[in-house]
Amino acid sequence: MRVLNYITKILSIAFIMVIFGCVNKSQKEEKITSKKTTITAANILGNPKYLAISYGGYRQKTRAIQPTISELKEDLKILSAMGIKILRTYNVHLAHASNVLKAIKQLKEDDKNFEMYVMLGAWIDCKNAFNWENGEPNHQEESERNSKEIETAVRLANTYPDIVKIIAVGNEAMVKWATSYYVQPSVILKWVNYLQKLKQIGKLDEDLWITSSDNFASWGGGSSDYHVENLNKLIKAVDFISIHTYPMHDTHYNPVFWGVLDSEKNATKQQQIEAAMLRAKNYAMSQYDSVFKYMKSLGVNKPIHIGETGWATTSNQLYGANGSKATDEYKQGLYYKHMRNWTNKAGITCFYFEAFDEQWKDTTNSLGSENHFGLINLKGEAKYALWDMVDNGIFKGLTRDGKPITKTYNGNESNLMKDVHTINPNK
Repeated sequence: MRVLNYITKILSIAFIMVIFGCVNKSQKEEKITSKKTTITAANILGNPKYLAISYGGYRQKTRAIQPTISELKEDLKILSAMGIKILRTYNVHLAHASNVLKAIKQLKEDDKNFEMYVMLGAWIDCKNAFNWENGEPNHQEESERNSKEIETAVRLANTYPDIVKIIAVGNEAMVKWATSYYVQPSVILKWVNYLQKLKQIGKLDEDLWITSSDNFASWGGGSSDYHVENLNKLIKAVDFISIHTYPMHDTHYNPVFWGVLDSEKNATKQQQIEAAMLRAKNYAMSQYDSVFKYMKSLGVNKPIHIGETGWATTSNQLYGANGSKATDEYKQGLYYKHMRNWTNKAGITCFYFEAFDEQWKDTTNSLGSENHFGLINLKGEAKYALWDMVDNGIFKGLTRDGKPITKTYNGNESNLMKDVHTINPNK
């Protein structure tokens, strides 16, 4: 009997150990599965199911008046309806960035199916940037407040790890035409390495991706004076390259692709414009390719995404009726669709610039192009690029500042075309 009891005990213990082992194994598998199913930058960048856009929710002529959480939530619902799932912000020292994160968190709490992620921008500039009282900008030294911007970005990324998936160090911070504030690549490299180190020691999520968002030339796609050793090190240090390309600006500065070709002179106005906008897309593709070639020349193979590109709808200066005649809603609509089609097929994320018009950017000139890059204007009207979404009921029940989303020109394409500029013939 004792032997039987002993055997029974042994079998019972073995059975418990087997069950515990199975449970333990199941828990381990659950943790692994949970980790694998967590959305990371690697999952969403280059994924056409996760469309991206540059976002500023400012309504007024000054950023001193910050949009409210309610206003931000209005905007985020509109963008979500458009299929946007990744936002790009530009700096963290203003309340806008943290409030966007709060708004996303609240929307997720209200609706478990709401999904939105953020590429958080940390503003970087040089000593005396925008501050003429202390002397001219010193492009060899960085601003003392850069460290605070980085610290704030780290804090927000750790506070909202389920939302912040990317930190971008600087916005057009290395391009030399940014004469008011640009820095040397060594400054961007310093902060990128700092953030990468924080990931290594567990003070930032290891899956958080670090980049800098800058002009294609700053990433080696332009003139050779950008091809310095610290840029090469930076390309190796970032998790991906985020480039800016603006064919619209180059209709004035480098109009090699712009205008009506001899072979197009007998075409209709619409056909001429459509041909020019295809060349504008190809121009953007060529700038992307130039960065890719430079990166490959260094023996590096990393993703390259478009951190910014866009097309303004109004300009009374360089790009309007008295300039290159580039800006109107029809051309913007064509460019938007061309860029989405190309990047979605190619597995490239495009942070299209931008979601809504903002009027703080050029307060002295309400018709300045910088105020009119949005796909939706300040009256809550969807521009031509989004007319089909209005027709399809995408914005049904949604409002901006209490107004339903309607179409510009009351949806009358004939009236829209009256404001579309004929492009000058190539000379």
